[in-house]
Amino acid sequence: MFYNTMKAKEIVDLNGKGMERKLLMGDNEQSLSIIAMKKDEIIDTHTSCADAAVYVLDGEIEIHFDAEKFKLDKGDILMFKKDKEHKVLALKNSKYLLIKI
Repeated sequence: MFYNTMKAKEIVDLNGKGMERKLLMGDNEQSLSIIAMKKDEIIDTHTSCADAAVYVLDGEIEIHFDAEKFKLDKGDILMFKKDKEHKVLALKNSKYLLIKI
């Protein structure tokens, strides 16, 4: 077992990149990651191999599922089932937690 205290907003920094992902624990199937995206950056359509939750730490993003889209602001959480195709658009410079279970 380990204990670690971190400032979530300071974990990832774009440093000129459009998107950055930092895996905090786990693997690709079950994990906790922080993702930072620059305004207007897009993560193209993909599926998750596990049920997932997105918690916005800062900024504003949209998550698109087929014909539905959800706008998430700081403090918002969206949960969705695995194998659901989606894409992510950053409406502002944003950081969010991605939790896969």
